[in-house]
Amino acid sequence: MIESWIAVSRSYLASKKAMDSLALDPYWPKWDSPWWHLTLLWELGRADAIPKEAAEAMFAAIESKYVRFFPNPREPMPPDKDYYRDGLCHCALGNMYQTLAACGLDLDARAPWMRAWFLHYQLPDGGLNCDEKAYAHGGSSSIQSTLPALEAVLAPGRPLTPIEEHFVDRGAEYLLERRLAFRLRDGQLMDPSFLDIGFPRYYDYDILRGLAFIAEWARLRRRFVQRRAVSWAIDALDDRFPDGRVKIEKPGLFSTENTLLSGKEGKWVRGPAASFPLFDSARKPGAMSEALTRSWSHTRKTLEARLEG
Repeated sequence: MIESWIAVSRSYLASKKAMDSLALDPYWPKWDSPWWHLTLLWELGRADAIPKEAAEAMFAAIESKYVRFFPNPREPMPPDKDYYRDGLCHCALGNMYQTLAACGLDLDARAPWMRAWFLHYQLPDGGLNCDEKAYAHGGSSSIQSTLPALEAVLAPGRPLTPIEEHFVDRGAEYLLERRLAFRLRDGQLMDPSFLDIGFPRYYDYDILRGLAFIAEWARLRRRFVQRRAVSWAIDALDDRFPDGRVKIEKPGLFSTENTLLSGKEGKWVRGPAASFPLFDSARKPGAMSEALTRSWSHTRKTLEARLEG
């Protein structure tokens, strides 16, 4: 059934309706607009189903719409710009960067500002934060904001530059110091939901997503990972998925409330959000996820050769 919904999303992305939506805004409304169809297809491992013209149209819309920095107290949004519609955050850019790269767009050549963005906004603790207040006084990072940026920088399809190596190394240290999900100040779990494996993630975090980054970082950077930092997560996933087939434990992020919708006379208003068939089909708790299973299989195998201690 999911293949039929992939075909529906592909058809939508090739349609005038999708192009008209992009002309209004690259991101809004959640969730049934091109942004969410593209990123879900990428998460499913089906970037091949994204029409080339849709990827190019998304890229053009991002290039023309957004300021080239993360609005924060030190770098405020220009007075004539809207914070919600004219600014990007780290996790949004990180996910879309990976999506467009998977579609074959050479973002290093065509939009070098994107990778520079991630490197610029790394905080002293090694992560990033989509809460703009963190950049007022050297605040702490958010693990949810951090992962998409780390993923985007780690896999450019070419050797990393020294600055990029430093970025991903600091990010890996940020995760490992916190054992993927625990606060430094008191050792308590950051959020109980991080233990549950979700799909689609979009910007959500779980321990499999953290482990997958650490495994790929260790492989590409030829580093070893201290067993004490990750063994608890590996054991937890082995216990819950003994056959290696990962089942969705929490549905992907979705709320029917408070999206931005294009209203009369070009004004944007708050209103109810809409879903779409591929999203509904891919996010069912209890269902086996091929994408998550592939990720866990690769992660488990990779980590077997990179653990020490």
